Amino acid sequence: MSQQPATGVVMSLVSAPQLKTQVTHGPSGATLPTEAPKDNGGTGGSFSPTDLVATALASCVVTTMHLVAGKEGITLGEVRATVEKRMTPPPRKIGELVISILMPSGLVPEQRAMLEKIAHECPVARSLHPDVKVTASFGYPD
Repeated sequence: MSQQPATGVVMSLVSAPQLKTQVTHGPSGATLPTEAPKDNGGTGGSFSPTDLVATALASCVVTTMHLVAGKEGITLGEVRATVEKRMTPPPRKIGELVISILMPSGLVPEQRAMLEKIAHECPVARSLHPDVKVTASFGYPD
């Protein structure tokens, strides 16, 4: 029986005591520790698995806007974002992700509208369950 080649990016994980894990990104070897949150028995000393979902959304939004801006010939500059993860009461799950994006100056209204639309359609946003509410706000200095 022949084995199918991998079609995606492989990450590996090893568990550690005290509800911790060490995740390794296959292609680069970069590592990331995770831990259960304080309210679920961890110390809160690192990203929890659901923190990574929130972080993935913020990173994907900003990265996707930069990708599209580059393709459209827009010099985007520095974008900053914060994301807040809000959990539901038991059974625990992510109920809402509130992302605030601070955009650079110099974008005309048409560029702003296009980039905001792209932000809502990034791959992570499209991958989230429809029950997860995503609230996004955009701030512009000019």
